[in-house]
Amino acid sequence: MRTLLLFGFLMFGAAVYSQTTVTGKVVDQNSSPVPGANVVIVGKAVGTVTDFDGNFSLQTSETPPFELRITSLGYSDATESVTSNNQTLSITISEAQTLLDEIVVSASRTPERIFESPVSVERFGLKKIRNTTAPSFYGGLENLKGVDVNTNSLTFQSINTRGFADFANNRFLQLVDGMDNSAPGLNFVLGNLVGMSELEVQSVEILPGASSALYGAGAFNGILFMTSKNPFDFQGISAYGKVGITSQEAAGDNNYYDFGVRVSHAFSDKLAVKANLSILRGEDWHANNFEDFNNPGATRADPNYNGLNVYGDEVSTLLNFDSAAGFPTGTVGSAQVSRTGYEERDLANYEAESIKTDYSVHYRPFADDFEIIYNGRVGRGNTIYQGANRYSIKNFILQQHKLEIRNDNFFLRGYITSEGSGDSYDTRFTGININNAWKSNTQWFTEYAQAYIPTFLGGFQSGLSREAASTAAHATARQAADTGRFLPGTPEFEAAFNRITADGDLSTGSKFIDNTKLRHVDANYNFSHITKDFADIQIGGSFREYELNSSGTIFTDTDGPITYNEYGAYLQVQKKLLDERLKFTGSVRYDKNEFFDGFLSPRISFAYTAGENRNQNFRVSVQQGFRNPTTQDLFIGLNTGRAVLVGSAPDNLDRDVRTFELSSDGATATGQTSVSIVGRAAYENAYSLSSVLAGNPTVANTDVIKPEEITAYEAGYRAQFGKVTIDLSGYYNKYKNFISNTTVLVPLYGTAGDNSLSLLALQNGDRQAYQTYTNSEADIESYGGSIGVDTKVLGNFDLGVNYTFTDLDFNQAAFPDFRTLFNTPKHKVKASFGNTALFENFGFNVNYRWSDSYFWQATFQDGDIPAYTVLDAQINYTVPSIKSVFKVGGSNLLGDEYFTAIGTGLIGSIYYVSWTINP
Repeated sequence: MRTLLLFGFLMFGAAVYSQTTVTGKVVDQNSSPVPGANVVIVGKAVGTVTDFDGNFSLQTSETPPFELRITSLGYSDATESVTSNNQTLSITISEAQTLLDEIVVSASRTPERIFESPVSVERFGLKKIRNTTAPSFYGGLENLKGVDVNTNSLTFQSINTRGFADFANNRFLQLVDGMDNSAPGLNFVLGNLVGMSELEVQSVEILPGASSALYGAGAFNGILFMTSKNPFDFQGISAYGKVGITSQEAAGDNNYYDFGVRVSHAFSDKLAVKANLSILRGEDWHANNFEDFNNPGATRADPNYNGLNVYGDEVSTLLNFDSAAGFPTGTVGSAQVSRTGYEERDLANYEAESIKTDYSVHYRPFADDFEIIYNGRVGRGNTIYQGANRYSIKNFILQQHKLEIRNDNFFLRGYITSEGSGDSYDTRFTGININNAWKSNTQWFTEYAQAYIPTFLGGFQSGLSREAASTAAHATARQAADTGRFLPGTPEFEAAFNRITADGDLSTGSKFIDNTKLRHVDANYNFSHITKDFADIQIGGSFREYELNSSGTIFTDTDGPITYNEYGAYLQVQKKLLDERLKFTGSVRYDKNEFFDGFLSPRISFAYTAGENRNQNFRVSVQQGFRNPTTQDLFIGLNTGRAVLVGSAPDNLDRDVRTFELSSDGATATGQTSVSIVGRAAYENAYSLSSVLAGNPTVANTDVIKPEEITAYEAGYRAQFGKVTIDLSGYYNKYKNFISNTTVLVPLYGTAGDNSLSLLALQNGDRQAYQTYTNSEADIESYGGSIGVDTKVLGNFDLGVNYTFTDLDFNQAAFPDFRTLFNTPKHKVKASFGNTALFENFGFNVNYRWSDSYFWQATFQDGDIPAYTVLDAQINYTVPSIKSVFKVGGSNLLGDEYFTAIGTGLIGSIYYVSWTINP
């Protein structure tokens, strides 16, 4: 026993003796502490992170001597030698000389400097996140070069690059720790509504333009990458709180707050966990555009008024008063009359909310770079989404669960994304069906006519002109037909509203149901450590399965969920030549969707570093990309009121069957009072909308959809001249089989082009508008460029200016029914000015944006967007003794309300103060 005890004490002593402790402090070139810097033993996955004051303490079983590598985003790497136990180090790291020295991963799936990236890339790192003037880091992305942000609501901002975007931006991919953050049923990202807390963000990278060669079908027009902080590297408890007000003329001044907390701990060099929670609440931007775009200048006094943000007045009919009264034609006449609608503020939920949680377990079984990760993310929120209609997204839930195995050379991840529409509903159908719940269309229009006819005759006989008599009669008729109408705020209105928004049948309700899921697996292996003497080689691939489940409210899945899949694989080779001045990157990817032929996406780029000091870089690239039709392009079956949307998957055309009532003249002509129309008719038996409006009905031959293709050319130049950095690029994109929508009119009887019965159907109003999903026969090209200049002025002040040009080449007159949804200003100018250390612990930043006017084109409404100017600013003060940063800031400080899309609320101002602890 004594021998065993002695042996145990000896082993314990040896263990204690083998422990090496290193302490120190990391500061920048101004002797300011650098919090969150990684201090890692070279060649090992053993390290620590500096605290708020830049201090660190590292215990290791390594015996000196060994090397430490010190890294922090925005700073140049440093190494320090440890030669003895209990050594105390004072380490200075320098800020990266320019933004071009920052490291990105997205452009080539491997770490590289922005300076030598083969394509355009924008980066938003920790320093920019902490100094952003926007109320959130996500809103701060709007200040990056070449980035457009369309604001749908307070909690829903849609990011895009290089044109072709509305709020359902399915050309732009957003990845959160490698997971596609799109809602699988909606096919687009709801901004950062259910994304990432700003305490958790380590970096954001944006690749403008096509990237299909590495990232597949979704990476057609750009990608946003959000990377979170690893709990081994960023430990401790962090928190923030923001309070303030939103100010808008339509909504007034309302409280705004945003709180978050992050907890992270490494129990050992093998196990670490983290968790995040953030809550944002505020009053959404109210939409109150009451213009009738079909009849400019009209008000509700017009019998057929249809206001933009008024719902229920879309229901209209042609009232033939003479026929109703049995008078000779021309006695009283006829008029197109619409029902009285409800303003959006009476129907929409303007209580904006975003609640995000995520949690991760990271396990390193060998205490090295091999890591097993489970990550769960759950987001819930309220917002407004504008598509064909305005949708009140209420208690929407998006969940993502991921299991990943990785090291420095490979990853294998699988995840599932599921969405739940919660209590979301369509505001237009809410207005329509509240009207119907009170009084049927037939009854309302009958009462209108009964009141109109005697009032008109009495006025006319008393000496009024026909116009004056008609105006007075319309007012009286509407008042009579609206007697007893459910008014907002009354118990009758509230009861009808609650019943209708809980009903998923759009003939009687307005709720939409969506429980769609997406399952995804992808993998990548980097052979560079094996093949580095020859070239850097990577291979990878992915598999995805969709499960559409809307119970027939969005998709044609009334008989059960619809499933389909797609897969792909890629290869990339990089090689440096000519004394490592010339960098060649070649990649190719093959993708296959089960409904379409496979597609190859190649990319080739050359980047050359010039200059004696290697301070200039020239690059050119060409690539082909493609975009598969979305789930809605394929399987939607939805009546939006203005049109029926019908997807064009091969087995979807006959799944959408709808019944329509015929006019009295149509019933007489066909001997039927109603007919059933199959979705296939929109593609095979329809007239183009523009030709009917022009009075020359022409048959629309609409092909079913197929993948969209792009050939993208890009050239760029990056340079560093002292304190000045320049980054410019230009691109030219040519599209084939461009995916978009056309609107057609399906005659409810007859065959389109028969010049008899189908034309009679159009004449009698027995026609139905359908929106089809197809490809353009036209050549569509876009081109543009951007230039950014960043420098230091007046000593230590940061100044940045950038300009972006974007344009479209498309002959709209030759293809009047085709809609490109380009939706991008031709000219944009952005500037920033600030100083992170104006004096001790005090900094500030100012952002300026100007956007040119542009034409907005979308299913909700087309129209002109006026030019606008926005000024954001913030000041901040650091208190090291309590590890805190205080900030006071505001967005749109000029107070000029503006909008980025027709139909949304005007964007007002936000003023806030924030307190961040241990950022």
